[in-house]
Amino acid sequence: MDLKAQAATKALDFIESGMVLGLGSGSTASRFVQFLGDRLAQGLLKNIIAVPTSEKTAAQASMLGIPLTTLTEHPRLDLAVDGADEVDPNLDLIKGLGRALLREKVVVTHSDRFVVIVDESKLVSRLGTRGPLPVEIVQFEATAHVRWLKALGCRAELWLEDNDAPVVTDNGNYLVRCWFPEGIADAHALARQLADRPGIVEHGLFLGMASTVVVASPQGTRVLQRTV
Repeated sequence: MDLKAQAATKALDFIESGMVLGLGSGSTASRFVQFLGDRLAQGLLKNIIAVPTSEKTAAQASMLGIPLTTLTEHPRLDLAVDGADEVDPNLDLIKGLGRALLREKVVVTHSDRFVVIVDESKLVSRLGTRGPLPVEIVQFEATAHVRWLKALGCRAELWLEDNDAPVVTDNGNYLVRCWFPEGIADAHALARQLADRPGIVEHGLFLGMASTVVVASPQGTRVLQRTV
């Protein structure tokens, strides 16, 4: 079993029949959705309904027979399960390289508990040291938003598809990837700056949101819990 599958399997330990779940997006989350569908098909779990964080996740869940719902119908979720791109020692995260950060953050905000599933390569001493921070921006005057992001001390580039067309999210927005040479010195201050800027729709800093992080490694799986 590869590490993504190992972490996703462990996350099933937190799922009980009758729960309303948030289903994440990305490669590791898709493993969890697959295994959840298998448990439902086998009758090992029952009466599960879920809110997907992307059209891709919704399509996968529907194919597996996982009943879907909305936050309008169920404004409080028992649990959300999703992957992450980086996890620091405080269990703060960078997410969004699966292109669904806005919907992921909305779903997590409505969840009583957030279980993150990663392999050990995603653990970092400081956020922003492993890869870029994704930022979702409006299409209007996109170049101006990218220019402002560069002024924050990062290398910011509009995220392009292989055909050089801008990546467009399920929400109809563009994505920018921001690389910080020494990592992000103050993630909370950066999050406030991004939140206050018109044209910046959302960012991939998920701070103080993860309650549990499942970490898979060749030596096995360990569970990290937020202590505050």
